[in-house]
Amino acid sequence: MKERRLFVLYLLILILAFSSLFLSSCGAGTEGRTVTFSGFSELEDKRIGVHSGSIQAQQAAERFPDAELYNFPTYADMLSALRKGKIDAFAGAEALVLYMMGDNPDMAVLPEMLSDGMKVCAIFPKTEEGRTLCGEYNEYIRKIKENGVYDEVLETGTGSDSAKRTCPDYESLPGPGGTLSMAVDLTSVPFMFVMDGKLAGIDLDIATRFCEEYGYALEPVAMDFSSVLPAVSTGKCAFACGGIAYTAERAESVLFSDPTYVSASVIVVLQEPAVAEKSGFWPSVRSSFEKTFIRESRWKLFVQGVLNTMLITVLSALLGTLLGFALYLFCRKGGRAAGKITGLLIWLLQRTPMVVLLMILYYLVFGALNLSGLTVAVIGFTLTFGVSMYGMLRTGVNAVGTGQAEAAYALGYTDSETFFKIILPQAAIIFMPSYKSQLVSHLKATAVVGYITVLDLTKMGDVVRSRTYEAFFPLIAVTVIYFVLEGLFSFAVGRIRVGIDPRKRSRERILKCIDPHD
Repeated sequence: MKERRLFVLYLLILILAFSSLFLSSCGAGTEGRTVTFSGFSELEDKRIGVHSGSIQAQQAAERFPDAELYNFPTYADMLSALRKGKIDAFAGAEALVLYMMGDNPDMAVLPEMLSDGMKVCAIFPKTEEGRTLCGEYNEYIRKIKENGVYDEVLETGTGSDSAKRTCPDYESLPGPGGTLSMAVDLTSVPFMFVMDGKLAGIDLDIATRFCEEYGYALEPVAMDFSSVLPAVSTGKCAFACGGIAYTAERAESVLFSDPTYVSASVIVVLQEPAVAEKSGFWPSVRSSFEKTFIRESRWKLFVQGVLNTMLITVLSALLGTLLGFALYLFCRKGGRAAGKITGLLIWLLQRTPMVVLLMILYYLVFGALNLSGLTVAVIGFTLTFGVSMYGMLRTGVNAVGTGQAEAAYALGYTDSETFFKIILPQAAIIFMPSYKSQLVSHLKATAVVGYITVLDLTKMGDVVRSRTYEAFFPLIAVTVIYFVLEGLFSFAVGRIRVGIDPRKRSRERILKCIDPHD
C-alpha cells in the first residue's frame, strides 16, 4: 500500500513537471510576469537570487538592503528561478554569467556593476607547506603572464570557439615532487566544470601546467562550493581553485595567490519576452533530453552518481545492521554501565543533523587522516543506521512475550540458543517493516554527501545542470532513479522478511530449528 502511494506521488510529480515544461515552451505564464529592469534603482525592494557562500551574496546584501535575497546552490538554479518568476534578478560573477549567456539568449546584464576588479585566485592553507606552495604558484602565474601562456589559457577557456576547449591531461603528470590534492567545485563554469566526462576549466588548465612545471602530480577533489574553504583551511586539501574570489574575511583563514582572473560582479535579468525565442513542446523535450543525457555522454555522470549512492547505502546498511546487533548484545550482557554508554551514543547521534555529522567526521574527527569522502560517508551513515537498528531490535525483542524465553529455558535451551533460535526470529518479523522504512530513508539521506567531496546522484544532477542550465530532465532523472532504487531496496527487504517468517517454513525446517541439540 505504501509503495502504491509513493508511485502515485511520483506520477503526479512527473505530470506536474511535464505540464510546467509544456507551459514554458508555449510561453504561457512568462509574458506579463517577466519584467525587464533597466537599473539598480528598480531592484531596491525586489527578489534577488545569490549563489550560496559567494562574494556576490555579500555584495548584494550591502547594495540592496531592502531587497529579499534568495540563496541558491548553483547558477543553473538561479537562472531557472528567474525564468519561473520566483526571483526578479540574480547576482553573479561576470565571467560565469558571460559563459551562460552563450547558451541562454534570454539573459541580460544590467549596465551597472555590483563591483569591478574582483580577483579570482587559488587558495592555500596557512601552514609552512601552504606558504611554500603559494609562493611557487605566484611565481608561475607571473611567469605565464609574461610569456603569453596566460593569454592563451584565457582565450581557450572563455573564447566563443568551443571546439578549442580541451580537458587538461592532469592524470599523466609523473609527480616526482609528490601529489597535490586540489579542492574544486564542478559547477564554477568556466573556471572548473565537467566536459566530455572529464574535468576542464581555466583554473584546472593553469593548475595542471603549474604542477607539470614544478614536478607535482595533481588530484582534483570535487565538493560543494561551501566546503572548499574548510577543506583547505583544515589541511584536507593542499590548495583549491575554481572561481574563488578574494575577500578580506576569507584571507583570515587561508592564503590567496596572485589573481588568475579579474572579473566583476553583475546583476542578471531576463530580456523582453519578445526577444526570448520559444520553441514547441516536443522540440523542448528533445533538446532538454539531448543536452542532459546524450551530449558529452552525460549519462555516464548519472551512472557514476548511482554507483556511489548505492555503495554508500548498501555498505552502511550492512555495517550498521551489524553495529546495531553488537550494541544490543553489548547492552544485553553489559549491565547498567553498558546501557548508559550506549544511551549517550544514541542521544548524540539522534540529535545531530546528518550533514553536520558528516562534516564533523570529515574535517575534525578524521581531519588528520587521509580518508576519502566516500569512506567517511560510509562511516557516518553506518553510525546512524546502527543506532536505528539498535532501537528497532530492542522494540522487536520487547514485543515477544517473556513466556517464550521461559519455555525455552524449561526445555533446556541456553541463553544464546533461546535468543537466536526463539526470540530473534519472531522479533525480526516485527521490526522488518520499520527496517524497510529506515533503509529507504537512509537512501534518500545520502543526498547530502556532496558536502564532503562525494559525487553522489544528487551532486551529479547539480553538475549536469551547471552545464546545461536545464532544470527539467536532470531533476526528473534524479527523482525517477531514486524511486527505482527505493523500489529495489523495498523488494529486497520484503523477500528477506518472507524468508525468515516462521509461518513460511516447512515442517522439517521448523523441527530442525527448535532442536536444542542441533
